[in-house]
Amino acid sequence: MHASIEIVVRCREGLNFGRISPSHMNTPEEEKNLFIHNEIIVDAGQEMMRIDRYLMGRLEKVSRNRLQNAIRAGAILVNKKQIKPNYKVKPNDFIQVFMAHDPFREMDVLPENIPLKVIYEDDALMIINKPAGMVVHPGISNPNGTLVNALTYYFQNLDLPLLPNNPRDRPGIVHRIDKDTTGLMIIAKTDYAMTHLARQFFNHTVMRKYHAIVWGNFDEVEGSIEGHIGRSMRDRAKMDVYEDGEYGKAAKTHFRVLKDFYYVSLVECQLETGRTHQIRVHMKHVGHPVFGDGKYGGDQIMKGTVYTKYKQFVTNCLALCNRHCLHAKTIGFDHPDTGERMTFDSTLPDDMLNVIRKWEGYFEQKRSNL
Repeated sequence: MHASIEIVVRCREGLNFGRISPSHMNTPEEEKNLFIHNEIIVDAGQEMMRIDRYLMGRLEKVSRNRLQNAIRAGAILVNKKQIKPNYKVKPNDFIQVFMAHDPFREMDVLPENIPLKVIYEDDALMIINKPAGMVVHPGISNPNGTLVNALTYYFQNLDLPLLPNNPRDRPGIVHRIDKDTTGLMIIAKTDYAMTHLARQFFNHTVMRKYHAIVWGNFDEVEGSIEGHIGRSMRDRAKMDVYEDGEYGKAAKTHFRVLKDFYYVSLVECQLETGRTHQIRVHMKHVGHPVFGDGKYGGDQIMKGTVYTKYKQFVTNCLALCNRHCLHAKTIGFDHPDTGERMTFDSTLPDDMLNVIRKWEGYFEQKRSNL
């Protein structure tokens, strides 16, 4: 006879805790919540039972095979220690479960033959270079044309026995980047890889470096930006920085200036946390919004004159890159199967390179006229 238990469910957005209810998990607001953290305190009257059987009765829509893979990946802890798949729960055990969560498990996702730029692929994972304009997950406003639609098509034509027959079940998304952000993403091809990689994101061990063109120049060559990030009180479609820590989640971005063109700068940003719009929000907070970022003011002139000729130059630059100038350039992680540290790098997309060349020429011309 099973006694009652206490379950605390938390959700992470990248690496972000936020309390949710089961009915709230499938709303568009929570589409980005990929990693689920469950904490279970086993009741004092609980009989001994294999942990996979025990958890199957407590977690919704999680197969026994998936739980066993999670245990082998070190994503299920008992009393803050890793366990073996045959572990038997005992009264008062403290169980922590870190699982990759697909909020679209019950949604019909149509396979679509959308070309993918695959940088690397093996039996466990692949690295893709996501183009601008591609949404990661399907939703009410983007039911098709997404990365998940493309992956569903790609996976169904591969001989991958470890993938479930239903391609909706595991599209392989371990993390995400914004629609108009380009760059590298890790795609898991097995349940074990997905769980192992999700745990690395959860533990802050995945290295992610972005390149961004931002307004203005910096007083220092490198530094860090800290400030809690949460939904804006004025516009729920935006995020904002809250310095007192009473609202939002702690966030930290390290930056290094690569090129200084006075009016704009090319910076490298390394994420220590992974909050929604983190780089875009942090850069706006310190007065350097990402160039072309209409949501956070980067599509307006933030430095320079107000003369017509300069305005036209800025307009021309914005037209060269019709999005925010942000690219996920480098990613590093431990391979789930081999444990090898893997690092992948990518070149900047042409639209950002064209903007850099334009500003570089303008800056050199201005400097030569001094």
